[in-house]
Amino acid sequence: MSITNVLTLVGGLALFLLGMNSMGDGLEKSCGDKMKKILEKLTSNRFIGVLVGMFITMIIQSSSATTVMVVGFVNASMMNLTQAVWVIMGANIGTTITGQLVALDIGWIAPFFAFIGVIMMLFIKNIKVNEIGKVLCGFGVLFIGLNMMSSSMAPLRENEAFIGLMSKFSNPLLGILIGIVFTAIIQSSSASVAILQALAISGVVSLDSAVYILFGQNIGTCATALLASIGTNRAAKRTMLIHLIFNVLGTTLFTVICLLTPLTSFVSNLTPNNGAQQIANMHTLFNVTTTLVLLPFGKLLVKLTEKILPDKEVKKEEIFMYLNNDIDLNVGGSALYLESTRLEVERMYNLTKENVIKSFDFLLNNFNNGKEILDTEDLVDKLNEGISKHITHFLTHEGNNNINEAYSAYLTICTNVERLCDHSTNFYEHAMEFKNKNVTLNENVINEIKAMKDVCISLFDKADKKGSVDEVSMLEEKTDNMTKEYRVNMLKRLQNGICTSEGSIIYSEILIDFERVGDHLLNVSENFNKINV
Repeated sequence: MSITNVLTLVGGLALFLLGMNSMGDGLEKSCGDKMKKILEKLTSNRFIGVLVGMFITMIIQSSSATTVMVVGFVNASMMNLTQAVWVIMGANIGTTITGQLVALDIGWIAPFFAFIGVIMMLFIKNIKVNEIGKVLCGFGVLFIGLNMMSSSMAPLRENEAFIGLMSKFSNPLLGILIGIVFTAIIQSSSASVAILQALAISGVVSLDSAVYILFGQNIGTCATALLASIGTNRAAKRTMLIHLIFNVLGTTLFTVICLLTPLTSFVSNLTPNNGAQQIANMHTLFNVTTTLVLLPFGKLLVKLTEKILPDKEVKKEEIFMYLNNDIDLNVGGSALYLESTRLEVERMYNLTKENVIKSFDFLLNNFNNGKEILDTEDLVDKLNEGISKHITHFLTHEGNNNINEAYSAYLTICTNVERLCDHSTNFYEHAMEFKNKNVTLNENVINEIKAMKDVCISLFDKADKKGSVDEVSMLEEKTDNMTKEYRVNMLKRLQNGICTSEGSIIYSEILIDFERVGDHLLNVSENFNKINV
């Protein structure tokens, strides 16, 4: 094999990977807004889970990518482990689509697809059309790369040393090991299967010599999920382990079947003159059969992983419950980041709501939980800083306008929620001033503070709900009117000698904070209603 052939092989592999990535990226972005909704509606029904896994993998053209995404969703508590099992099984079926596409003899028209795709990407100023163009371009480039790999390996048909080497791969253990190592290196079972198909197209290998390599490739694809699970929680690591167990069991089952039965000959005879189709068919048969066999035992797989990886005590509480720094922006990153952000913002919002209520209770002469208020305010500050950094990081990678608008809205919400929590500490400090200056609240003031508390609770209950902007606006207007009314009442009490000047100054500051709580919650409500993904 000459240096030209080697370079052509490497270049063909590069084009194949580029085409596959371009197809996946284009399909994901054109369908990305729907992906999160599909996952959110996912139930514990195993058949629906399998179909969802198939669908997503067909979109992003990689079972490894789907599994990485699932690991992320489990880590973010968007999906439980049992649901993840069904999705992973479906992903293994979905990945066979790439092999079936490769087996199609349409290489002659591939340049046309690439040309049309480039035209759509460069000359049409429509985002959806651009993404479809990216899909077509990727499809064309994928087959151009495949043709390059096939032509570069054609001389190997006459190479006795290579033929002798391939004959050794008919040894099950050696073949499986080669498949594992090679797929783990290039991080794509679709690409490694395609290389086998390219060898078959060139007449270099038959299904007999490639079948065990093919089985090993299914195990090798787990390497990507293994890397993705580093630094994740226990449930996410179990998800990775389920993926590995699935493929190891499938490989064991099919190795035994191929050794004891004429399965390989049977699959070969289905398409006797098409080696690429034979490999694609065996790959499909492997994953469909393994899924059907293991489908009834999904919950047992969950229990097995729980035994292998038992829960361990968390020694240190993390600031974030849902966000992490290890989300792969190229594989379901949009859905994962958006959902993780939503959950973390909701957590921040609820913490602030509780803190405001506690601070009002503190004002009403309950002086025993002040440290909790200060600790929560500190946590909310850290959450605001961290979430803002995550959103800013994501916005530099995302090109979807709807998703960008959603993140901008979440950024504004975080800013307002952080300020709301500041007002809760202000209420706490005002209460401490009352205490330190021996100011006694009369019954009228207590009733006014209780009324303010009730309005604030109503505002918090509605501000994070869709379609409630008008109600929140009316409540915000009510805070303005109450502030004016209570300020007049305060002046009357001061004139009548019912309260002191020191107490009036503190109360005036309370009213200012109360009014601003309404303003911030109206901003929160308006921005929640801007989120349409």
